[in-house]
Amino acid sequence: MTRNGTHPIQMENGTSSIKKIDCESTSSFAPTTGTTSSRVSSSMSSGDSTAVEVVGETNNGLVPLVGERAPLLPVGGKASVARVAYEGFDQEASRKYHEDRETLPPTSEEQHQSEGGLLKPIIFGGLDGILTAFAIVAGATGGSLSPNVVLILGFSNIFADALSMGVGEFLSSKAENEWILSERRREEWEMENFPEGEIREMIDIYEERGMSRTDATIVVETMAKYEQFFVDVMMKEELELQVPDKNHTLGSFKEGVVMFFSFAVFGSFPLLGYIIIPISFPTLGEESLFVSACVVTGLVLFCLGCYKSRFSVGKWYISGLETLTLGGACATVAYTIGQAMDKLIT
Repeated sequence: MTRNGTHPIQMENGTSSIKKIDCESTSSFAPTTGTTSSRVSSSMSSGDSTAVEVVGETNNGLVPLVGERAPLLPVGGKASVARVAYEGFDQEASRKYHEDRETLPPTSEEQHQSEGGLLKPIIFGGLDGILTAFAIVAGATGGSLSPNVVLILGFSNIFADALSMGVGEFLSSKAENEWILSERRREEWEMENFPEGEIREMIDIYEERGMSRTDATIVVETMAKYEQFFVDVMMKEELELQVPDKNHTLGSFKEGVVMFFSFAVFGSFPLLGYIIIPISFPTLGEESLFVSACVVTGLVLFCLGCYKSRFSVGKWYISGLETLTLGGACATVAYTIGQAMDKLIT
């Protein structure tokens, strides 16, 4: 720490040059001391250094960092100035960052949240897994089935469904990407054989969105000079399709694996009480097993909602309560149907 209470950051290359940031923020980042405020302003010196000196005070004893590979999501207590400026709605800090970043190395790019790419399989797989498991528990309990039957039905169904969900996610994602690429090949063929028609279509699209005919023509004709780039733009603007990466099969496989483990792991939580409680508390009755499943399911649903809020602008507790409420409604339906079927059969 420097004499005035600021924090010089030593980077990986061993340099200790300083970029100064006057910081008073409302976000949670690297630890320091300070008081609450709502302003973030940055004053970064030019040069090749990517180190940071933080000047001023922050909220909750946390400071923003900027420079090479500065993440927008707080990782290890660090976050980029761009993210801090956004969360504090500080236009001046955002302007200064984008001006000064031109003097930084090429690796010092403004990063955006990249974890959200796997958000769908994590949340979808987790919710589907835990609700499927709890539906089995609730239905079996409502139908007066024994704990052994609950465990057998639960684990066999969870892992079979997890495998099915993982394979389904992989195949569906791969098929969608292959279809998008086939559409891109068609657009590429049309661009090669009738570029005037494609250019005219794009000009019409931009004009419909508010650009003048003259400006739209200038923009589109400029982009059309770069054929591959223009084809990708047409895919997005005309067909509203995002062209997948070259290694999209690997990405689809990763989504399938994440879906499998998310479904299996979260789906196991409602069943844990049926294993742990009889061993740890053998005197407790079967009713306590279902109560434990309800409590665990509620906590996990709330935590999943809180995790989802990392990728949105909503409050974490609102997102948690939303997921808990919707998941609880599904669980209630399963329990009610189990009771109704038991009464109908008996």
